Amino acid sequence: MSTRPNFDELDLSNLSNIGSPQIDWEFIARLRDTTDMRILIKGIMTKEDASAAVARGVDGIIVSNHGGRAESSGYPTIRALPEVVAAVSGAIPVIIDGGIRRGTDIVKALALGADAVAIGRPYIWGLGAFGQPGVEAVLDILRRELEIVMMQVAARNVGEITRAAVEI
Repeated sequence: MSTRPNFDELDLSNLSNIGSPQIDWEFIARLRDTTDMRILIKGIMTKEDASAAVARGVDGIIVSNHGGRAESSGYPTIRALPEVVAAVSGAIPVIIDGGIRRGTDIVKALALGADAVAIGRPYIWGLGAFGQPGVEAVLDILRRELEIVMMQVAARNVGEITRAAVEI
């Protein structure tokens, strides 16, 4: 870290772990007891973790295989989503993050039970290429693709997107 400019003039000698924080369920329980703010946990990939999050009063979860509680299996978030949604059973919102690149990905995630879909790279690509107009273009493309796929699965609104849209 000493070679990175954002750490200039900071004493890092007492840091034993500068990677992902080691947060456990007891920490989440203490956090829940000390704040009235909403708590969302990113990095939930299993039904066990989803159930533990609900049991500890978390306000929502983000199914993600990067960032937050980073894990290195590379297991796709879309594959983990159904078991997480089933474990939560509607108690808290489930957001999916990772691998969302087009409107079909959004429909798949919603059909498998996600309450919301997060995107990362597509809008960053738009920003890097064309600034704010690039971000707006990416969001417009995703919106148009979503609308087209919704028409293909006979959904007039996102609430009408069901698992039947992805099952054969």
